[in-house]
Amino acid sequence: MSQNRSTAVMQRRVEAHDSLDDFPTPPWATRALCEFIDAQGIDLSGMICREPAANRGHMVLPLAEAFSHVEAADVFDYGAGFPQLDYLFGPLPESVDWTITNPPFRLAEQFIERACQTSRVGVAVIVRAAFLESVGRYADLFSRNPPSFVLQFSERVVMHKGRLAPEGSTATAYAWLVWIDGEDDTRLRWIPPCRKRLERAGDYPPAPASLSSKDETI
Repeated sequence: MSQNRSTAVMQRRVEAHDSLDDFPTPPWATRALCEFIDAQGIDLSGMICREPAANRGHMVLPLAEAFSHVEAADVFDYGAGFPQLDYLFGPLPESVDWTITNPPFRLAEQFIERACQTSRVGVAVIVRAAFLESVGRYADLFSRNPPSFVLQFSERVVMHKGRLAPEGSTATAYAWLVWIDGEDDTRLRWIPPCRKRLERAGDYPPAPASLSSKDETI
């Protein structure tokens, strides 16, 4: 039997290293994170959150439902009106309470490092579950700065290249990694099925009249 080498099954990206990582996060997945943080007794309603890879704002919307203010920007102008800033370039930005984002895959470790340096309360990034598996990443990140929580989704989070849509399937599993100030004992938790409950009217833009046969999910 030949090996299945589809992008999703092989758990890898097909983008060139200098290309944009344009895979928007479904809003329900961010609402699930905010619910979990709230269940830990952390009141987000008076806090400021930074989203440094805001894309078209699909994560900013649910974050704004939970936080008093969301500071959003991206290195590329996707037309959402956010400032165009390179999060990893230049001096450290001013500290905020939380940094929450879907970082570019190849730059995720650098995003986490900068976020932990500039967040007073916590940091959360959504990553492929396979992100946890790497000798180099263990040496450079997890052994030195372990997350407080690994939140594994029990249902699949589907991300399409270049668009947000409710349909589709993927072989890629996702998890939130959460760092909370003063907590370095990593705990694994599962996010129970919640997509239907957490989706809202208006979460998804109208589908284009036709989609490319090369439409990709991860």
